[in-house]
Amino acid sequence: MLAIKNATLIMKDHLIPGAVILCEDGKIVDFGKKLAIPEGCEVIDAEGQYVGPGFVDIHTHAAGPYWFYENPKVAGEIILEHGVTTVLPVVYFSMNKKDFIQATKDIQDAVAKGDLPNFGGFYMEGPYMNPKFGADRENNPWQAPCNPDDYMDIIRQGGKDVRVWALAPERENIEQFVIDCKKENPDVVFTVGHSEATPEDIEKLMPYGLKIGTHHTNATGTLEKYPECRTPCVDETVNYNREIYAELISDSMGIHVDPYNQRLIRKIKGQDRLILISDACVFDGPQPEGYEGVNDLCFDWAGEIAGSKLTLDVACRNFMVHTGASIVDVFNYASYNPARAVGYTDRGEIRRGAVADLVICDHQVNINKVILKGEIAK
Repeated sequence: MLAIKNATLIMKDHLIPGAVILCEDGKIVDFGKKLAIPEGCEVIDAEGQYVGPGFVDIHTHAAGPYWFYENPKVAGEIILEHGVTTVLPVVYFSMNKKDFIQATKDIQDAVAKGDLPNFGGFYMEGPYMNPKFGADRENNPWQAPCNPDDYMDIIRQGGKDVRVWALAPERENIEQFVIDCKKENPDVVFTVGHSEATPEDIEKLMPYGLKIGTHHTNATGTLEKYPECRTPCVDETVNYNREIYAELISDSMGIHVDPYNQRLIRKIKGQDRLILISDACVFDGPQPEGYEGVNDLCFDWAGEIAGSKLTLDVACRNFMVHTGASIVDVFNYASYNPARAVGYTDRGEIRRGAVADLVICDHQVNINKVILKGEIAK
């Protein structure tokens, strides 16, 4: 049994200072202010620091210098050090069919060997996005209409490991693609991303499980049906529909999402429909003029923004600065909400019976210790 004492527990809507939390067999078995520590426990003294649920990064391509498919073991270790106890590695639309399948298999093989213990499934960002949008879009090999002959092998390779399929709802024959994904894994969810879909396009897919907006306000188009009039598109549809979670990339300078927009989206989506993601990549294209001093973004070969160099602990810290959110708030956005969005009900919060994935951190979310399934991982 593992006991953490002198902890300030981060709950869903409050804090519990001076608490003890007990973990056994990979689960949280008890917690409280006046909890006795059984004899023989391994004891960690949190020294008054915060103890919260491990982060759930549902959307990241890489960690440090590695794409996940290149080196799943090291990438997983890097983000685990930053508190990510559940990760959904991304496979991206710029890959052709053969590479898409191989990247998926390489990560699955690493999981089978035990090299990626914080693996939580795949986030498939493609293959059917809008060719007008996204990083490295010049290399998009998926511009033809959705065709089962092209995509079924990819769906089968991912199988039930796929938690999320990101797509552009305006793509031709996309509904058949969605139906085929659901046949392979009935629990999979969908996101709208890299898209200029109408509200009608998006809402048509919501009964199938479209419930997330991929990196909200990034790589989306605005439809202009009338001169000088803004008409509703992806961002408005995500904001309007209560059921849809909004992913946000909160970099240090508010480049992906302006700080004012971060505050606006937080106000619109509320406490339980906002998700912080890292969207980390390793593109090393040229940094364009005007971005001097920016050190947590990536740029593709065309000099356009291509994901980030963030980890979720840093994203939490940035979001607190940009919006005034509390540490309780950001743990909801980086743990509880993403877990629920992709179907995990056993993690993302401190609760008896939940998976004992925990982090110990200071008031600025600097990670000092990580617990993975009840064992000290860092």
